[in-house]
Amino acid sequence: MARVMRVLLLELLLVVAVALLLNASSAQSPEPAMAPSPTSDGVTIDQGIAYLLMLAALVVTYIIH
Repeated sequence: MARVMRVLLLELLLVVAVALLLNASSAQSPEPAMAPSPTSDGVTIDQGIAYLLMLAALVVTYIIH
C-alpha cells in the first residue's frame, strides 16, 4: 500500500511540475497601453457640415420646385 501511495505522489508531483512549466512558457510580457484615440477630428466635423448643407440644399430645392 505504501508503494502505491509513493507512486501516486510521484505522478502527482510530475503532473504539477509539467503544468507549472507549461504555464510559465505561455506567459507574456504586458504590452504598453495604447494611446487614446482623439475624441473628434476635423474630418468628422467637415463631413457633418457637408451633410447638413446637402440636406439644406435638398429642402430648398424641394420648396422652390
